[in-house]
Amino acid sequence: MVKTAFKVAYMGTDFYGFQRQPKFPTVEGELFRAFKKARIMDDPIRSGYSIAGRTDRGVHSLGNVVSLKPDSEATINQINYYLPSTIQIIAQAEVPDNFKPRYADYRYYRYVYFKDPYNKTSLDLERMQDASKLFLGEHNFQNFTKRCERTPIRFIQEMKVSQNKMITVIDVVGQSFLWNMVRKMVQVITMVGAGKMDETDMELLLNPDIYASITPVPPDGLILMDVNYEDIDFTFDRYAKHNFFKTIKEEYIRRRTIAAAEEEIIKVLTLP
Repeated sequence: MVKTAFKVAYMGTDFYGFQRQPKFPTVEGELFRAFKKARIMDDPIRSGYSIAGRTDRGVHSLGNVVSLKPDSEATINQINYYLPSTIQIIAQAEVPDNFKPRYADYRYYRYVYFKDPYNKTSLDLERMQDASKLFLGEHNFQNFTKRCERTPIRFIQEMKVSQNKMITVIDVVGQSFLWNMVRKMVQVITMVGAGKMDETDMELLLNPDIYASITPVPPDGLILMDVNYEDIDFTFDRYAKHNFFKTIKEEYIRRRTIAAAEEEIIKVLTLP
């Protein structure tokens, strides 16, 4: 069989991260069960299974990638039949035998930050945009991950900050990222926007000789938007995309309804 790469979309809310864990539901654990039931992978080692990245608990994805040499043929939707509706394979590509998902051309993350409507402090978009430029290029991100990281040098290709009413969107593109790195970068950018930090402070954080502790923003707003590879063209499945869209839309409406009910309760509780 030809080695195949799959793009996996998922909402991470109900899972304990991507990586398989014996006692907790994870994205990878669900994938392994689906692959086995669809009879395309019984032994990950024998099939040469590998992944692009292990997202943390609560992080979502539209483009994480796994690859394997299947034991037999199966369509995307035959595999998706055995997956929860919040995890769906949406695209696939035939890849060379030496293909390894972790060696990507670039990874693209998006963080969606919802402003607290009951906090009068607003985020200064211009300051955030200026501050984001300091992250561009090659830096030592030792303070943005575990201190024991042996290779903390990373190159940021692009970083954009935009706002739409109550939402601030931060897009980050780079070849690879360290554990918690994106969420800590977002924390710093939002602190600059809130006036709690300036560019001089940011420059100090990028100095590995100065120890700094940065609390990452919550994982709920982080999406792995895409993982891209040179000369690898993925074919998207319209039916699979539609099914995932339907699931997300229904959950979105349910959560917006709950939020609307909570807003009405808050209005009453804040009356004089």
